[in-house]
Amino acid sequence: QVQLVESGGGLVQAGGSLRLSCAASGSGFNVNTMGWYRQSPGKQREGVADVSSGGSITYADSVKGRFTISRDNANNTAYLQMNNLKPEDTAVYYCRSTVSFRGRLGAFIYWGQGTQVTVSS
Repeated sequence: QVQLVESGGGLVQAGGSLRLSCAASGSGFNVNTMGWYRQSPGKQREGVADVSSGGSITYADSVKGRFTISRDNANNTAYLQMNNLKPEDTAVYYCRSTVSFRGRLGAFIYWGQGTQVTVSS
C-alpha cells in the first residue's frame, strides 16, 4: 500500500504564489508518474501537470508559464510551484501517482486527500 500526503495549500491573493508538495510513502514500490489534478465546485476533476520517472513533463494549457512541476526521486516527492495565481485557479488540488510494486505485475493509481487552494481577487 502507498500513501500520498499533500501539503502547501492555502489562501492567497491574485498574483501571488503557493508551493504544493506530495510525498509518497510505503514499501516495496517504485513511483512512475506523479502529477496534480484539481477540482472546483460543479466542475470535473482536471489534470494540471504531471512528470514521469524519466522527467517528461506535461502541463494543462491553462497553467503553462505559471506553474512548474518537479520531483525528488530519492524521496518520492513531487512539487507544484504555482506563480501568478488567478481566482480561476481556486480548487481542491489532488496529487496522483502511478506506482508499480516489486514482484507484482501492473501499475496502480493512488490519490492524495486533496489540499484547498483559494485565490482571492
